[in-house]
Formats: sequence, structure tokens, C-alpha cells
Amino acid sequence: MQIVLIGPPLRREEKIKKEEKTSMRLAHFLRASARFVSAALLLAAVTTAPAAAQTDYPNRPIHVVVGFAAGGGNDIFARLVGGKLSELLHQPVVIENRPGAGGRLAPEYVLQQPADGYTLFVGPSGAMSVAAAVYPDLKYSPSKSFVPLAMIANFPLILVIAADNPSKNVKEFVDWMKQHPDKANYASTSPSFTITTELLKLKTGMPGVEIPYKSSNEMILSVMQGQTAMAIADGPPTVPQVKAGKVKAIAVTGAKRSPLLPDVPSMTEAGYPSVDVRLWSGVFAPAGTPAPIVAKLQKALNQAIQDKGVSQKLEALAVDPGGATPEQFEQIIASDTAKFSAVVKTAHLHFE
Repeated sequence: MQIVLIGPPLRREEKIKKEEKTSMRLAHFLRASARFVSAALLLAAVTTAPAAAQTDYPNRPIHVVVGFAAGGGNDIFARLVGGKLSELLHQPVVIENRPGAGGRLAPEYVLQQPADGYTLFVGPSGAMSVAAAVYPDLKYSPSKSFVPLAMIANFPLILVIAADNPSKNVKEFVDWMKQHPDKANYASTSPSFTITTELLKLKTGMPGVEIPYKSSNEMILSVMQGQTAMAIADGPPTVPQVKAGKVKAIAVTGAKRSPLLPDVPSMTEAGYPSVDVRLWSGVFAPAGTPAPIVAKLQKALNQAIQDKGVSQKLEALAVDPGGATPEQFEQIIASDTAKFSAVVKTAHLHFE
């Protein structure tokens, strides 16, 4: 037997209300679903956009900022390495010269740009480790504001004296300076040279008053003409005058000799191992640059510096190409800053 339940028929108004409720529930569900899908798409776009940008890096020109005028050592370094970097990354590398404040304006400018790998900085030790040691109000931190990508070159400094000075080595020259206090002075153009000379003074007891000059060429010329007794200078302006016999090189700072001056002993060989100063120039990116971009730049820059054509041209400038991994480079910066800071404090040096 089939049982059929029979109830009172729905009134027309009740039926209409029931259909309206069903329609409203469906519309609410569809709107919620749409909002969920939109949010999911937006989240996907936000999270994948940086990854995509890092994957196809670089897709536009890279700007490399140099804190000195065109034609100087760091500018030449940047153009040599930048040309090869452009080939390796298949994008133009634009060199921007922003001189001023001893090279410190360039890093300040770079830190105002996005940390996206498209604005880099060629920094010498003078604007990085030395600046951190001598300028307490520096607007950037060499160790915290930047990521070291590659050391382009490193080089010792050369101690030169007048060609007619009777001293044959560092010890004899120190004694000569002590015996001639009225002639005991030295030429300098930057805190890097001043600090190195003051370090020599601290380790030997040698007297010497600084005579400032505007360029390395003027500094070497002052020694040639007898206006100053000595100078500790970089290779490019110094080596040609040494080989021409216009000045006498009696030591290079550091533990080893320079290949361009194989007959000139190192400070370690001369008996002053603590006068160990090697300046350098490197490429930096702003802190916060994505790790994949940093890794790609480090690899490409290392390849560029090791390229035979590039390395030979760097060696011709009296520097050693490269010389450190990014991790070692970071340690060198910290070590140099500590060493230079100690000299500045002990010698009571002040710089403007």
C-alpha cells in the first residue's frame, strides 16, 4: 500500500518569498566567490611579480655610478669592467660620473635609488673603509648600506723620495728625516695617502708634516722638484716617473713586491710588516637588492674581471685584478676600517 502525505497547498505569496530567498542566497554566494577569486589573483600577481622581475633580470640598461670625474682610475676601472659586463648580460651598462666630496656623493646618490640591481656603485677604499674611519657623520655605512659584488682591483702604494736623496732604503730614509727635521715633510692628496704615511710615522718614529696637493701628479712632481721629501702614492702616476729615474722608489706598502717594480722591496722586506696597506676598488649594490640579482651580478662581474682582455688592461694600470670573493671582500672592508680608525685616533688626525 502506498502512503501519500497530503498537506495544505502553498499560498502564492509564500511561494514567491521562498524563490526570492533562494535567489538572494545564490547572488550572495556568487559575489563572495568573485571576491575570493579576485583576491587570489591579486595575491598571485603580487607574489609572482618580484620573482618574475628577478628571473628576467636585466631587461633594461644598468647604471654604474662613479664618484670621480671621467678619466680617473675608478672611472677607467668602471668602463673596462662595464664594457665586458654589458656583453655578458646583453644589456647596455651606462657609466655615470657624480664627482664630489672625495667620492662620497656617489654612494649617497645610489642609496636614493631602488634596490633592484639597475643602479650600482664603483667604490674605492677611500670612499668606503677610509671614509668610515675619518668621517663620523658619514651618511652611509660601507658594511650595512651596501652589498659587495666584486673587487675590481687591489694595489699597494709606493713610497718615493727625491732621486738625489742619499737614502737607499726605508731605514736610511727614516734616519735622514730625523736628522733633517726642517725638511721632514710629505705630499698627500687624500686621506688614504695621509693615513698610510702617518702609519709609517707611528711605526718608525719618523717626523713629517703633511703638504696637501690636488692630484697625484702634482704630488709626485713636488717630490721631483724637492718641494717635499717624500710621498706615498698609487701606481699609475708614480711608476712611469720611477722608471724614468725622476724619483726613487724605496718600498711598496704590504707584504709582497709589485710586478711592475720587481726590484723595489715590500715594507715587510724592509722591516716594517705592520705598514701593510693595499687600496682597492670594487662594485657594490644597495642593501636590500634581491638575492637572485646579487648572485647573478657577482657571477657576471667575476667573469668580466677575469676576462683576459680586461685583466691585462687592469695590470697595465699597476693594479692586481680582482683578488677576493664577495665574502672576503666584506671582511677586508671591515678590517681596513678598523685599521684606519686606529691610525686616525692614535695620530690625532682630523679631516674636513
